Amino acid sequence: MKTVLSVVMLSVVAIAAAAQQHPKSAPDPQRQQALGFEQQGDIAQAEAAWTALSKANPRNPEPYARLALLKARRQDYKGAIPLYRKALALDPNKPAVRLNLGLALFKAEELKDALLEFKTLRKQAKTDSPEAQRLDVLIGMCYYGLAQYGSAVPYLKAAAQRDQQNSPLLLSLAHSCLWSKQLQCVMDTYHQILSINAESAEADMLAGEALDEMKDNEGSTKMFRAAVAANPKEPNAHFGLGYLLWTQKQYPEALQQFQAELENDPNHAQSLVYLGDCYLQLNNPTEARPRLQKGLALDPNQWLASLDLGIIDSDAGRNEEALRELNLAAKLKPDDVNVHWRLGRLLRTMGKMQEAQLELEKARTLNKAADEDLYKKIANGAKRGNPPSVQEPPPAQ
Repeated sequence: MKTVLSVVMLSVVAIAAAAQQHPKSAPDPQRQQALGFEQQGDIAQAEAAWTALSKANPRNPEPYARLALLKARRQDYKGAIPLYRKALALDPNKPAVRLNLGLALFKAEELKDALLEFKTLRKQAKTDSPEAQRLDVLIGMCYYGLAQYGSAVPYLKAAAQRDQQNSPLLLSLAHSCLWSKQLQCVMDTYHQILSINAESAEADMLAGEALDEMKDNEGSTKMFRAAVAANPKEPNAHFGLGYLLWTQKQYPEALQQFQAELENDPNHAQSLVYLGDCYLQLNNPTEARPRLQKGLALDPNQWLASLDLGIIDSDAGRNEEALRELNLAAKLKPDDVNVHWRLGRLLRTMGKMQEAQLELEKARTLNKAADEDLYKKIANGAKRGNPPSVQEPPPAQ
């Protein structure tokens, strides 16, 4: 994502430079002095000069826009935003200023407002122009950052159609298609990526996640094996393959994949938990416990770790500890039949018959929750939905 937007931001410089040419008028000595301070890198003097100009002529938008740019160059986007807005209020017909405002809003993670500015510029851009393509990416990434993946798809797809050799852009599109469950779009984009890079581990993972959504276990497992072969260091590749093998109860091989993920990332909470569960399924609670405990310490929402620890403690006769763990698992995963069944059995062992009956009744009437989709598992292991990093707004000339 960062690569896509770096390319876009570099291209945006050309928009800002072309759109904000100096008006043809007699040179203003104060203005020339302010520009001179900027060129010399004397930011304090430049700000003082532009501030003086804004006070001398408060209806002139340029000093506010220049002051905003100076703040943006120092990555003070929050400070730049009101100055850009002031400049646009005085003269709304400044595409470069609006673009820079949008970029500042984007960097400040005010994505809804950034989206409004970019969409305003998109309406003004000529169809199929370079400006339109760059804005399509920016709009798409705003929607992406807002977790509105379905809305991101048409913009990223339009940009990708005009730049079919841009692998990072295609990967962004494929992610948005996946997270909005447009699975055929994922597969179509996957084939496009392969035509550019036949050894793309990330593309193989995306295809594997889509095939998992389609309930094609064989196809999804094959894709994740390809991802691991293409790049054994790809984040979540070993975890994804391990999880698929775990769902197929192939615990010995799944265990190996979770261990491989932990070699890449020793604090991968989900790999620790599923590794622990594999050990438990293979009747080795001694190896399971420390993995489960560490995974739970890293992420207290790992319900499977609480369930497994409850099972281990229950089997060892540590009923109070088991009760605490199973109650937590029931709180975190109230729709899992095994949690309520285990809790009911433990309560019955402890002589709490009425409470046991309630839990066992829940287990009898509750359909076992389906395994979470693989893409959700991977998404939980790697943050998404945050706005990607972009370069600071380009200086308008």
